[in-house]
This record gives sequence, C-alpha cells and structure tokens, in this order.
Amino acid sequence: EQHMGTESQSTSFGKFAKAVKSLNFGQDGPCPICMSQLSEFSGFEEDLGIPTPSSSSLSRPPSPDLCKLRKCGHLLHRACLLMYMKNCSNSGLMCPTCKKMHGVRTGDMPDGTMSVSTKLYSVPGYEGYGTIEITYNFTAGIHNEVRYKANGFPRICFLPDSPKGRKVLDLLRIAWKRRLTFTIGTSVTTGANNTIVWNEIHHKTEAGSNYTGHGYPDDNYLDNVLAELAAQGVEEEERDDEKS
Repeated sequence: EQHMGTESQSTSFGKFAKAVKSLNFGQDGPCPICMSQLSEFSGFEEDLGIPTPSSSSLSRPPSPDLCKLRKCGHLLHRACLLMYMKNCSNSGLMCPTCKKMHGVRTGDMPDGTMSVSTKLYSVPGYEGYGTIEITYNFTAGIHNEVRYKANGFPRICFLPDSPKGRKVLDLLRIAWKRRLTFTIGTSVTTGANNTIVWNEIHHKTEAGSNYTGHGYPDDNYLDNVLAELAAQGVEEEERDDEKS
C-alpha cells in the first residue's frame, strides 16, 4: 500500500531552458507565446525591465534575448518564457508548441492510498496474461482550505499483467506520487461539486466487459494512457530513473 509523499519543486529558468545567442538561417519565426517574430521584441520586456530599442540608450538597438527549451529544443523569447513561468503553479512547464513537459509537474490531489495486487484471471483481449488490480481510496476531508467529498471510493481499476501493462503500472505509480491521478472538481457523472474526480489519466474500471467504454477489450487503451501520462510529464525515462 502506497501513501502520499512530498516532492520538492523548482521553477528555475535554467532548469527548463538555455540562452540562444543568435538565430541560425531559417530559424526566425513566430514566438509561440506572443506570436511576434523571434527577431523582434515581444512586448513583455518592459514589464521585466529588459532593454528594448525604445528604452535603450545604445546607438545600436539590442536584439531580443532568446532561449531554447532543453527537452524539445523549441525557441521563444526569454521575456515570454519568464512571463509564462509566472503562470506555472508548480515545477512543471509545458512547451507551448509541442506540449512536451519540462521539469516535474505535480498536482493538488488530496492524501489517499493506492494498493496493487495481481490476479490469475485475464481481461478480454489479453488472454494468457493475469490481471493487475489497482485500488484507489480516499475519505472526505479538507485540502488547501477546500472541504471535499470522496464519492464512489474505493475504486478498483484493471490492467493486463503484460509487459506493457506493467510499464503502465510503473508510470501510474509515479503519477500517484506526484498527485496527478485525481483532483478536486465537479463530477461529470453526478454533477457533485468539490468532490474527488479523475484528472485526465483514464483508467479501466470494468474487468470483464466494455459496455460503458471503461473496460476491455480495448486494443488502443495502453497506448492511449501512455500518451496521457506523457502529457502530464510522466514518461518512460522517469520509470527508469525510479528503478535506478
């Protein structure tokens, strides 16, 4: 049984990006945040006290400060990235161009438990493999000064005990540690407010059928949930880091 822990956060500019001295031929284009050309100033420089042609006393106006995101290599104005980072509530930053997550994204999920067990039966479509059962449980309480409900718990979810299923399980454990699995919001099923709801990482809650779309067989599910985890910044290299 796995209980919640804490994780340090950092929003250091240098962790996400590195400075670019000049553009190479063919690199000029719109900044994904301000949509001005990279060779032009963004408009955020004045707010951040960065020199611009109108504010500079230099005879030759300065060029915009540019940066490149470390993981994906996309270019943007340094001033735009600094403004963008002001709106990041935790240490994860998503590239506005490709949605690649930089840093470690953490969520606002309340404390709960995640338990895992393996069973001998197979889910449809994965005959020959056992089944992984994941049980999530929460109780009502107060989190970040919000009184929340915990309707419909415990919830039992199912994965095939296959190599790819075990990979998904490892990444789901990381998502859980980072408080990304659930959040507090409005239930699309019941309409209840301030209740614990899924947080864009889909789980299968039917083991023997797929009548509601939340079960098996579903040939695309494991690939789809890997993509959803990657969108949250939980990727295979993170799994390798956890095991090393």
